[in-house]
Amino acid sequence: MTVIGVDDTDSRERGMCTTYLAARIAERLREESAAAVERLLLVRLNPAVEHKTRGNAALAIHTDADPEDAFEIAREEIDAVAETDDPRTNPGLVVAPGDPEVVPPGDTEVIAPTDPEAVPESVADFAREAVRDHLSVAEADARIADAGYLSAGWKRGRGKIGAPDWTYECISYRESERVGTPREVDAESVFAAANAAYPEVWDTVDRETGELVCVPHTPGPILHGIRGDSADCVRRVARMIESEPVERRAVFVTNQGTDAHLQDADRQDPTFPGVEDGRSYRVSGAVATAPETRRGGHVFVGLAARTDGEDGARDELQCAAFEPTKRFRDRVRDLRPGDRITACGEVSEGTLKLEKFAVRELNRTELVTPDCPDCDRSMKSAGAGQGYRCRDCGTTADGKVEREVERELEVGWYEVPPEARRHIAKPLVRGEFDAPIHPEK
Repeated sequence: MTVIGVDDTDSRERGMCTTYLAARIAERLREESAAAVERLLLVRLNPAVEHKTRGNAALAIHTDADPEDAFEIAREEIDAVAETDDPRTNPGLVVAPGDPEVVPPGDTEVIAPTDPEAVPESVADFAREAVRDHLSVAEADARIADAGYLSAGWKRGRGKIGAPDWTYECISYRESERVGTPREVDAESVFAAANAAYPEVWDTVDRETGELVCVPHTPGPILHGIRGDSADCVRRVARMIESEPVERRAVFVTNQGTDAHLQDADRQDPTFPGVEDGRSYRVSGAVATAPETRRGGHVFVGLAARTDGEDGARDELQCAAFEPTKRFRDRVRDLRPGDRITACGEVSEGTLKLEKFAVRELNRTELVTPDCPDCDRSMKSAGAGQGYRCRDCGTTADGKVEREVERELEVGWYEVPPEARRHIAKPLVRGEFDAPIHPEK
């Protein structure tokens, strides 16, 4: 088995797509070298790194082609289609002999060797770290050299870093002469296909807004991408969609929709230790401040890790639901101080950008000014530290009293809508969460 890894060939402004490059390489391997292509892998790396081109996807092709033949074909294809004129695009290519085994869905590993000598542990560790951490080209080069792999880098060669629970994506590509023109996709057929396959196929449409989530808005060769839990199902949905002609299709094994980017904060410490910018976390705590809607429609709320220390100490992490998350912001606005939640998302400039959260415990009471038990009128303050007094009949009360509050939220998980979900985030409808779910469709 030979593994071809490519990454960082696309551009935010110019388009292109590394999946398209992988599909072209696979096609040439089949046609020119009569090689078998066992699978195409699409691995979403750490979505929080600032130097990513677009979706931060790394691609791998598993084939029985000779490594040197595979290297030459892949290098020629990168030269032909990579957007190297973009200063942010720094392609990388790695070709490795070996027999990696794709781990069954639900496992957290990226790849695991069937032969301990086939894939060095340092390479497997590096692949896992690339999904959650920050790595350097120098680190990638060192591991490539130690393993004796073939490699090439264009410009800074940053793409060599990514060349590495699985889901599937069937991507349909446009005819080359149509790239850059408006896409022609029949919306009614997309919704019909999405409804027929839901929930095995997810994030195809946003039923609340009517958005075709599977159809990109950026320039590039992709016509639509269908994501789901089985290869057969994503193929079937793709074929049901009525559209302009499709040049080629490819099915990728991928870590999309798995939450592979999230890491747990240290639960042994009552603060938020080790929560760093440029990484994504699950953190738990108590809502410390009332949600605040700021300019631009962004909603912010403070999460406290500790509120009951003897010295009153409290460590807080600011969480935010930004305007593109749309109706999800209403769920965040429904939070109240004292609610206990688990929040998930990327940390940037000290703020956790919410992708989903779980309500663990709701604060269902509030302190209010007491009413007079005799005349039913609201009492007034009797002065600092003196409680409350009814001005009509003189009845007194020591302080405020608790009153039950009606809550819109329920215990369980809430998430951003499909049109706002990042590639690697796990939709609630995929299941296996530790509390009831309230999925967005």
